[in-house]
Amino acid sequence: MVPPHLAPTHVSAYTAATALGVGQAALLQGLRDAGTGLAALDESLGASLGLTAPLSTWVGRVDGLEAPLPAHWSAWDCRNNRLAWLGLQADGFLDAVQSARTRHGADRVAVVVGTTTGSVGATEAAYRTLRETGQFPLQPADASLHTLHALGAFVQAALGVHGPCSTVSTACSSSAKAFATAERLLRTGLADAVVVGGVDTLCGSTLFGFHALQLVSPDPCQPFGLHRRGLSLGEAAGFALLERGPGLLQLLGHGESSDAHHLSAPHPQGLGAEAALDQALARAGLDTQAVDFLHLHGTATPLNDEVEAALLLRRFGPHTHASSTKGMLGHTLGAAGVVGGVVCLLALESGWMPGNRPTEVLDPAFRQRIALHPRQGDVRVAVSNAFGFGGSNCVLVWGRSA
Repeated sequence: MVPPHLAPTHVSAYTAATALGVGQAALLQGLRDAGTGLAALDESLGASLGLTAPLSTWVGRVDGLEAPLPAHWSAWDCRNNRLAWLGLQADGFLDAVQSARTRHGADRVAVVVGTTTGSVGATEAAYRTLRETGQFPLQPADASLHTLHALGAFVQAALGVHGPCSTVSTACSSSAKAFATAERLLRTGLADAVVVGGVDTLCGSTLFGFHALQLVSPDPCQPFGLHRRGLSLGEAAGFALLERGPGLLQLLGHGESSDAHHLSAPHPQGLGAEAALDQALARAGLDTQAVDFLHLHGTATPLNDEVEAALLLRRFGPHTHASSTKGMLGHTLGAAGVVGGVVCLLALESGWMPGNRPTEVLDPAFRQRIALHPRQGDVRVAVSNAFGFGGSNCVLVWGRSA
């Protein structure tokens, strides 16, 4: 069954805080400079993240998360929510939400966010205190901090809105799928505006969890590189405000699938990813010939890059500029979908399509189709991929109306 075209849905505001800096300008400048936000996980950096054992890898860390949240939000204080608050303050995003709240009413503004770690860093810290002192630290009266929905509940409280609120956790497709959920809320009339976001922070569970799966590279990651050895983890917060109706920047289509091929490996032929692509294009009423820029998931793990590149080769022509930014930002897990969306929105507005840095030598199997170097051009349609463990896939199609 071919999914229906999306009703016009536009992006009123957007922002991101990544290892390249806070806000659109910092991210775009970092991408223009082909810079990297990755740093070696040394003892000092590990201690700042609460790690109790060394790990040889590189990470994309966001600066400025040492101070706690304002006192009236102390019950929500954790690294993940600090990063969310840092991101919400950039690019006039808070003012844009306030304007939407004034126009529509607080109960008509929804929140849908994606995360994988949530506040697990706070839970890790509590257990470290138990081990060191024999007692848990004094916890907030509201135990919600130690639930997956801590992010969504905090963002809703911070913004002062009262519409539907949900937290999506589908591994690395989480915040991409949040856009699909948001579009449905608008289309069905359950909300008039939706704050969509994704936040994930570095913590021991993710770093050592991915290390246990032998997916963490000891060197800065090289997406689609001949010598790729695995991923570099990162942290980020990204947000967008979606509203019903036409606008300059639009969400044209979304597609979701779950191929359920393996606990962590993608389907070897990329069937789930391709199904999500087909849905997204059908909803947008477009084919791949219309796509100017493709933001690849590109984790630098052997299987993900192989399967995603094969999909690129069989479905997209050479005119589509295709690259991954994870070598500059790290793999931000549940925030990867919104970060990919923000990169696409920046490309639509500026015409700047990033290169696949810092990879220097591409895998010969697909080096003809991965854009190693950046390019300036007229970007009218952009696509972002987000693929998660267990075959949880999401593809988003973005467009510029003028």
